[in-house]
Formats: sequence, structure tokens, C-alpha cells
Amino acid sequence: MIKLNQELIWAGVFGLTLSGALDAQEFAPAVFMQASDAQIKLGQLLFYDPILSGNKNTSCATCHHPKFGTSDGVSLALGEGGIGLGPDRRIDPDNAPEQRIGRNAPALFNLGASEFTALFHDGRLQVDATRPSGIRTPLDEEMVQGFSGILSAQAMFPVLSGDEMSGHYSENDVAQAVRQGFLTHQGGAWDIIAGRVTNVPEYRVMFNAVIGPRDIRFTDISNVIADFIAYEWRADNSAFDRYLAGEPLEVTAEAGRDLFYGKAGCSACHAGRFQTDHDFHAIAMPQIGPGKAARFESHHRDVGRLRVTGLAADAYRFRTPSLRNVTETGPYGHDGAYATLEAVLRHHLDPVARLMSYDRTQAVLPELAGAQDWMILDSPNEMALIAAANELTSMVLSDTEVIAIMGFLAALRDEASLYGRLGIPDSVPSGLPVD
Repeated sequence: MIKLNQELIWAGVFGLTLSGALDAQEFAPAVFMQASDAQIKLGQLLFYDPILSGNKNTSCATCHHPKFGTSDGVSLALGEGGIGLGPDRRIDPDNAPEQRIGRNAPALFNLGASEFTALFHDGRLQVDATRPSGIRTPLDEEMVQGFSGILSAQAMFPVLSGDEMSGHYSENDVAQAVRQGFLTHQGGAWDIIAGRVTNVPEYRVMFNAVIGPRDIRFTDISNVIADFIAYEWRADNSAFDRYLAGEPLEVTAEAGRDLFYGKAGCSACHAGRFQTDHDFHAIAMPQIGPGKAARFESHHRDVGRLRVTGLAADAYRFRTPSLRNVTETGPYGHDGAYATLEAVLRHHLDPVARLMSYDRTQAVLPELAGAQDWMILDSPNEMALIAAANELTSMVLSDTEVIAIMGFLAALRDEASLYGRLGIPDSVPSGLPVD
């Protein structure tokens, strides 16, 4: 593991030109969602309240916790049927998970900014003005109106997932509705959840201040959760932001910035104020875990964007993640294949070679009996397909240059956003335990 040594790193070591302003238009200030204090506070409580899950044992915060950079600190989570948080999460012996969650829990920083128009690793949730709801989702014609935007709509997915929040078949009313296909229908899963919230007197009073005395809909719940996320984890006051305002970076970070936007070519994909082009790329990321398959499928592959568009050219492409607070959001990759930032950075230098020599100890996987985590890595044919889709050109960087880029990535850390502005509530109106 490379260690930073500020005393030994000077501009002269790199032979670089550590000057040159970045394009002002590309780095214009972001436009964020706005909400009232009442909406944000209500969203905070619901975000941490397990009442939204089928068995009332899992909250949004279970897999998106500030303790782990708004993720969960593991490659692939145990959702329903798990006990505890992060790497310490373990199997509930009385209700074992059916499988791991197929993809890494993404961080939540800056998702309230208007430039984020596609969410999830494959972008299956996307702004689309041609749809009545204004959002394209896998629910297609079943998608209802009333969501304030895609960040609100994002909240609908985990509560409809048996492995994440709804629960196993028939073990609760929400899970039963999901397995029978009653999702957005009257009396379906969303209505059941909204009914639970309505029946908590404190929530009813708080919603009266936000929407008035009308019935609480699931979209009202997801809207205030989105308001909270946008407020709580806005991250735009890092050393890099202050650099854009005219304050110099320290020497290692400045050298890394020069490489990031120059020789190393990182900004070809990690562009803009939040270091993402919001596009999809195939970079030969090792595939671990159950992959992304429908219930009737038996494979372990995850072909990424292809599942959304149906286009062969989109095979193994995944959304470019923002790099804000990236030092705190590991493991990295759509499936969390890399535990350390240095490891995933070095993967970018020679993706196919790193894929073929992947160190399986990088995976942070809570113990799950019977899990088949290495099926793709053990298949030469599957590995060849991932390698063939790679879009990145290999390059050579010295250890000193890698250190410098890591120094720049550290300058994307916004301390206040990591802990959140409201923090974790001591209790929630349902009376259920708070993670």
C-alpha cells in the first residue's frame, strides 16, 4: 500500500506545469433542490425508520449510513435477513437472506443537484420528458405520477425488492403484494407502506404541515426522503471547490489535479464539478457475487446498461460515479470489487490485466452460506466477454504520480457533508430501533 508523504512530494518531482485554470463553464456552481425545514425533518425521520420495510427491520440508512460514507462499507450487502451494520452485518439465523444484493450500495452525495438525471449503476431510472411521470423506469406504464423527481423515485425501488427491503415471499403483507405483482395498484405495496405511515400519529401531524389533511401517498413519503437526502449530503465545500473559488490546493493535490485533468486523462469520464460525465462505460471491472439476473434466470453475470437499453454496445457499461468524498465511499465498482481506492485507481491503468489477475481478498463480503461469489471469475468465457468490452486504453503512471492523484482525490472530501447536517435521529415516530 502506497503511503502519502507530504514532505517528499514537490512540484519538481513531477516535471509538470502546475498551473492553468479549469474551464469556468464546466465547473459552474451546481443547482440544488430546495425544500422547507418541515419537509427535510420529516424526510430524515422516514429515512432512518424501518417502518418502510416489509418486516419493519430495515431502513434506508441500513445500506446508506453516514458511518460508511452514505454507503455500507461492504462490496455487496445483506439486505433482508441481515442483522447489524456495514462489515459487521451478519445473517439472521431465523430469517436468512436468499442472496446478497447484486450491486454495491452507491453513495448519496449531491444527488439533489439538477445535473443528476440518471440514477443507479445502470441508469435504469432516468429523466424522460416523453413519459407522463417525466421519469423512465422499469415499471413503465405502471409508473405513477407525483414524484418530485428521480431522486424521489429512487426510493421506490428498494421497498419493492425482496432481497433489499420488502422481505421473502409471503412473510409479510408488503412482500406478498410484491410477489403477486401488486406494486403501484390501489391496495398494493406502496399503499400498504403509506398506510403504515399514516397510522403513526406523529407522522400524520407532520405530514399535515407539508401536504395538508389529504391522504398520505407513497410519493409524499419518497418526496420528503429526497428532500432530506438533497439537503443532508450536499457536498460542495471541499478543498477543490475552494480551489475553483481561487484558493490554492496543497502541492500534492495540485500535482494530482494536473495529472487528473492532463496526462492521466481521468477527466475524460470524471468530468465537471462533481467529477462525472453521467455517462456509461465498460472498464473490465471484475464481476463478483450473484450478478443481476431476473428470478427466472440462473446466471451470475451483470451486463450493466445493456439490461436497460437492449443494445449490444452497452454490454458491461456502468454509470460513471461522482468522486466527491470518494476516499470514504469504498468498496469501489458497481459490485464493490475493490476495497481500496489505490486498487481501483490502478485497475484503470490496465483494466484487462487487472481483471485477469484480480485479487479476491479485495472483496468485502459478509459471510453467507452457499453464496456463489466467484462464478464469473471462474469462467474463462465470461471473463473474455468482460475483457472484450473494455473501453479504456492502458497507460503507465509512476508510483509518485499515483500518490499525487490520490492526493487530489482527497481534496474532493467535504468534511461537513460526511457527517450530515441533521445527523442520525435518536428515535423515530414508529418507535422502531434506529440503525
